[in-house]
Amino acid sequence: MRELVVEADGGSRGNPGPAGYGAVVLDPATGETLAEAAGYIGVATNNVAEYKGLIAGLRAALELAPDATVRVRMDSKLVVEQMSGRWKIKHPDMKPLAAEAALAFPRDRVRYEWIPRERNKHADRLANEAMDAGRRGEQWSPRDTSAARAAATLPAAPAGPPGDAAAGAARAREALAAAAAEPAVGDRSAARGGAPSGGGRAQPPVPGTGLQDPSAAEPAPAGSAPAGSVPAGSAPARPAERPPTAAPDLSAPATFVLLRHGETALTPEKRFSGSGGSDPELSEAGRRQAAAVAEALAARGTIQHVVSSPLARCRQTAETVAARLGLDVVVDQALRETDFGAWEGLTFGEVRERYPEDMDAWLASPKAAPTGGGESFTAVARRVAAARDRLAAAHAGRTVLLVSHVTPIKTLVRLALGAPPESLFKMELSAASLSAVAYYADGNASVRLLNDTSHLRR
Repeated sequence: MRELVVEADGGSRGNPGPAGYGAVVLDPATGETLAEAAGYIGVATNNVAEYKGLIAGLRAALELAPDATVRVRMDSKLVVEQMSGRWKIKHPDMKPLAAEAALAFPRDRVRYEWIPRERNKHADRLANEAMDAGRRGEQWSPRDTSAARAAATLPAAPAGPPGDAAAGAARAREALAAAAAEPAVGDRSAARGGAPSGGGRAQPPVPGTGLQDPSAAEPAPAGSAPAGSVPAGSAPARPAERPPTAAPDLSAPATFVLLRHGETALTPEKRFSGSGGSDPELSEAGRRQAAAVAEALAARGTIQHVVSSPLARCRQTAETVAARLGLDVVVDQALRETDFGAWEGLTFGEVRERYPEDMDAWLASPKAAPTGGGESFTAVARRVAAARDRLAAAHAGRTVLLVSHVTPIKTLVRLALGAPPESLFKMELSAASLSAVAYYADGNASVRLLNDTSHLRR
């Protein structure tokens, strides 16, 4: 049985900070580079980046030789010990990544070895190249090595941020075109004029453009590249030994229909209404909105599961819809709204008057939390992305209604688009509105709908 060596690494300039990963697949007998992979993942920790490198390396190895055994060499003691089963994985952000790595290559044919940093220079260089490319706003591309020259003979794989729908569509078109050309052989919150919180308050644009994306500090996008696919930024060699293009995952995606709860008494007054306040119930108008959306979704007939934030306004909205559809409601704590701390129940103007410095800091950085121990947008993005990955894996190929709030819903849309944090301030999300995102098994996402309120105007 053939053996391959995977060397992988990841780094973060700030921990968390701008991060990237690198991986190389080697022939253990000759030391020849068989494939390289690297990518920029936005703002993340070292550990997240290291796991991303491992996953990319294992996928590249699987593409080259599905029946091989793999010896993984990394200078991350944490990843090596956790993947070897000797250390328990305690951090909630690491568990989905470790699970993804375990599925990237048959686990019984992978063994892990720790090596000193100076012996992992190839993967480390690739990770730094990816971070440098990300700083320039570009995707990593291989140097003119043998792996790069081999990759150059293949059609260019479209690159993009995790969840880049355009890249996924391009891969699909490329695969379909290749199939047509060959004979058949049996043949993946806030808004300007809108609301960053459940209160729907109007906000000015974020000053400056230097915000970093916190999304990559979370687990990788739901459902990563399957066996036989090539991750964006990879450079597999020996093209003559395999098909000229890597087939994308064209199976049915996990589709999240995102429903913002109906109005409460605080909504028309545009007050901050998060998870740390009074937990208001739906108003009479909100109950009418919930009934209207229930009828609209029943007419569509596509919802198979209903998952809700634990807060009363969402549970009431979800229960109204679920009763109409004949489904049960599952409560997920990760779908709750941001905790706005001392700002709960206040209008934007009142916060600006009472806490001007805190408000300025909050508008300028996703890492800034509201006054009094509230929750930053970075923290919200981490828990929402973890929930996204968990739910997408649990409901692959199904359509799930997620009843949530402004910030979590906008965050899901933002991450799917690969947009920066300040985009939260540039999306409108009305009460009882519907949005939709589809998540494919190869890691791509497609935003299908945003802020649809047509059901409220009938």
